[in-house]
Amino acid sequence: MPAPDLLTAELTLTGRITTASNATFLASIGDTTVVYKPIAGEKPLWDFPEGFLAHREVAAYLVSEVLGWNVVPRTWLRDGPLGKGMVQLWQETDPDQNAVDLVAADDEPETGWKHVLEGQDETGRMVALIHEDTPELRRVAVFDVVVNNADRKGGHILAMPGGHRHGVDHGLTFHREHKLRTVLWGWLGDGLTDEEVDGVDRVIEGLDGELGRNLADLLSAEEIAALAARCTRLRLAARFPAPRGDMPAVPWPLF
Repeated sequence: MPAPDLLTAELTLTGRITTASNATFLASIGDTTVVYKPIAGEKPLWDFPEGFLAHREVAAYLVSEVLGWNVVPRTWLRDGPLGKGMVQLWQETDPDQNAVDLVAADDEPETGWKHVLEGQDETGRMVALIHEDTPELRRVAVFDVVVNNADRKGGHILAMPGGHRHGVDHGLTFHREHKLRTVLWGWLGDGLTDEEVDGVDRVIEGLDGELGRNLADLLSAEEIAALAARCTRLRLAARFPAPRGDMPAVPWPLF
């Protein structure tokens, strides 16, 4: 959990992140730069309970911690200038790296990348959505299956120096119904590695212990039960699932 000063010291707004769909601010707690999303700034959604997106972001961090892959930056709930909200440590990305990209359909890399889909851009040119084929990004994809992420856009993946990949913006997670929408379909049907299976096992075990107790303050009993069922299905199949249901398989916009 965050150090006590991050929970109690003054949180000062320093800017607004205008690309976010909900009220999202850049802020500081002493010398620490953070992202602050007040619950009061959350827009109501027809399919998610109102006023609980921040709780889902914290729940996603707790699951990430149990998986052991540092997918989600440290995230917690606390009071701020605009009321209680989600606070997350700011991450400085590498501007020269892209984990997900749109390229001309006839210019896809032959190695190191996975094809997701193909379509036309606004000029009618055929383009392909691709993502890198790395263990770091695979972990994000496994995490998304576990938390039932309904909004894994390319812009929600932070390319860090050294190759690490963070995932952010996890308000649309943990729905009890299937909601998986992601740009990371490149491993569809591929088997999970032993490391990935071990991570899912840690979540299953954690739900019967400390993780389950902590999530009870953030999610409904039905959502936690659905999380356990997803993990069990993923563990038994031991492979990346395919899209299913009537909903779109990818979010829009893609980035």
